[in-house]
Amino acid sequence: MSRPRDDAGTTAVLEELGVRPGDADLTVVQFSTAFCGPCRATRARLQQLRTSRPGLAYVHVDAESHLEAVRALGVRRTPTLFYVDRAGTVVGRADGAPPLPALAAAVDALTGVRTGVST
Repeated sequence: MSRPRDDAGTTAVLEELGVRPGDADLTVVQFSTAFCGPCRATRARLQQLRTSRPGLAYVHVDAESHLEAVRALGVRRTPTLFYVDRAGTVVGRADGAPPLPALAAAVDALTGVRTGVST
């Protein structure tokens, strides 16, 4: 996971897509496409994590339907994940489909939660 530069433009684009950072400790925004197998797997993993992490929100964005946002945010592949904290700051970004343990570790690190995850 990389740390993007803090950019008010990025935050504004994400909010236009329906991201409401104040509603959760951490919001994961996933850009994906309809025929992307790794995107479906990542979506399922994030939905699974939401059940055990009440401070986690998830927003799915169809990249093909939001090409302006894709360009503005520099999304080059799917899935691409943006991690947004409660203040609206993008605190991380990841390209590709992380395995559940890696995804859980990233979420836990960014929320300050220390729980294990079974695979």
